[in-house]
Amino acid sequence: MMKVDFANLQYQYQLYKADIDANIQAVLNKSNYIMGEEVQQLETQLQAFTGVKHAITCSNGTDALLLAMMAMDIQPGDEIITTPFTFIATAETIALMHATPVFVDIDPVTFNIDPSKIEAAITDKTKAIMPVSLYGQPADMDEINAIAKQHNLKVIIDGAQCFGSSYKNICAANHCDIYTTSFFPAKPLGCYGDGGAVFTNNDEYSEKVKMMRVHGQNKRYYHKYIGIGGRLDTIQAAILLAKLPYYPKEIQGRNRVAKAYTEQLHGTVTTPQVKSDRTSVWAQYTVRVQNRDQLQATLQHAGIPTAVHYPLPLHMQECFQYLGLRQGDFPVSEQAAQQVMSLPMNPFLTDEEIKYVIDILKTSV
Repeated sequence: MMKVDFANLQYQYQLYKADIDANIQAVLNKSNYIMGEEVQQLETQLQAFTGVKHAITCSNGTDALLLAMMAMDIQPGDEIITTPFTFIATAETIALMHATPVFVDIDPVTFNIDPSKIEAAITDKTKAIMPVSLYGQPADMDEINAIAKQHNLKVIIDGAQCFGSSYKNICAANHCDIYTTSFFPAKPLGCYGDGGAVFTNNDEYSEKVKMMRVHGQNKRYYHKYIGIGGRLDTIQAAILLAKLPYYPKEIQGRNRVAKAYTEQLHGTVTTPQVKSDRTSVWAQYTVRVQNRDQLQATLQHAGIPTAVHYPLPLHMQECFQYLGLRQGDFPVSEQAAQQVMSLPMNPFLTDEEIKYVIDILKTSV
């Protein structure tokens, strides 16, 4: 029996160990653990990588979303349109701002928000649309931005799963007012703890985010805004600096794995589809299956880990009961939640491991 690693973080560390260890040691030698020079170096390199004017690192992807809304001055009672089929942070942060998450169902093929259903959800309280680039693929940004422009709304992309993807041959981070991402260890580009970043081409938003991540300071102990302690640790910046140069090659590796899965699993399970005008970084490779529990048990017994992203849509979560939503309100999301299953996905899977996963899955469906 072969044992397959879902994310292969230890293998990745061993590959880049010399670079990572040297960068960490440099921070330890300087003992500049908060807002050290590596933070600015990373932000400069992230700007170059994405082509976005401003990259502001922060403590995690959740705080990145908070900082984006704080920069836009989202107020209690404002409404933000988003998807119910995503990680809790997307809507949780809207609620933390005392704004209201307004859910719109998803496209059954891409799992991203269905733009054809957005306009019906817009009211005079709507201030922004927050699409999620689920599993690594950007949402339909042309359609979303057209709706936003028509109704004078802002667009925040929750790009926690798609950093490095492109839309219409341009980095996805350029297709909105503010783009946020996460550097959680299991993300395609991850650090060794929590980390995140905010990207924008808007100078005003950039300056506000920079202040708000350090408690609203414009200079030490002088506070222009109410902010948060939202800085990225220098050690995490140093780790990302070591890993970023290898990231384009890793994206290629992820696409190699996805291509093999898609070609060889076609007709066995419902494989994910990436639209022709965009790319995916394959944060997850997520298929649709009918007998998920049984399949997961069979694969686990064969040494193949799987995951479910996500088993319960947000409108059915206990914490959002106050919204008055119920089962049946977003049927596409609800069906997806019952059927999705993520297979091992990382750029280091060998051809033998890929074949093993495919063979076991084919014989188990």
